Amino acid sequence: MKKLKIAIVGYGNIGKYAIAAVNAAPDMELAGIVRRKSDGDIGGIRVVEDVSELREIDVALLCTPTRSVKDNAARCLSLGISTVDSYDIHSSIYDLKTELDTLARANNAVSILSAGWDPGIDSIVRAILEAAAPNGLTYTNFGPGMSMGHTVAAKAIDGVKGALSMTMPMGYGVHRRIVYIELEDGADFEQTKAKLLADPYFAYDETFVHHVDDVSVLIDKGHGVHMIRRAASGDTQNQQFEFKMRIDNPALTSQVMTACARAAKRQQPGAYTMIEIPPIDLLPQDRESIIRKLV
Repeated sequence: MKKLKIAIVGYGNIGKYAIAAVNAAPDMELAGIVRRKSDGDIGGIRVVEDVSELREIDVALLCTPTRSVKDNAARCLSLGISTVDSYDIHSSIYDLKTELDTLARANNAVSILSAGWDPGIDSIVRAILEAAAPNGLTYTNFGPGMSMGHTVAAKAIDGVKGALSMTMPMGYGVHRRIVYIELEDGADFEQTKAKLLADPYFAYDETFVHHVDDVSVLIDKGHGVHMIRRAASGDTQNQQFEFKMRIDNPALTSQVMTACARAAKRQQPGAYTMIEIPPIDLLPQDRESIIRKLV
């Protein structure tokens, strides 16, 4: 079996877990890490500043903040390297998919967007539940737990030295954000808080911001989801479904991205979200073995 050569772009929470996920995959090998500033190899893994410095890469896992995904995807796709990202701004996923689709097709590559647990796995579950009971409502309740996307967004606010954004489910798909921030020297808390609350990541939820002296002692990467659908199958009412999980956030995200790297090499050129990919393409075994085991 020729193994897929994987590059990891970014070396934050997800990037570090992605190394373990790729190394554990029987059909993949890690070719290197791409960072903005290379200070030498990491644990024997080659580190470069641009993906073009790595040879014959099949797929790049874009383990970067959401707001950096577009530029990193464009760079890789322009070189004919397929990409997988965990872009998490739900309202703009389709627009980004449309843009990357054109670039991927032009360079005979594949881009899989929003490959994580939500969007990602939960998106697939929502689609399956809607197929089973088309007429009704699905409530997706996140947490309680650390939101990586919101935490990264909070860290990017001027005056913030460190941050932790916790998602607290209020029920029926309503959430509250509780954000703890450690300030840079000389930063004003009220001004910094106002900037954070104006950020699109926080502007649409009830958000509480607290100042702490050391945010590192609060960090817990656990998270979860509790999804409930109440709907009708045909004209039969009162169909109720529940899906629940408790997870380590970056570990699960990186594992899903790694599975999608495999799927990327099984799709035609273009851009895809996870609900567009056959689930069997996410698994490393041969199709007969998978069908015999799971069907």
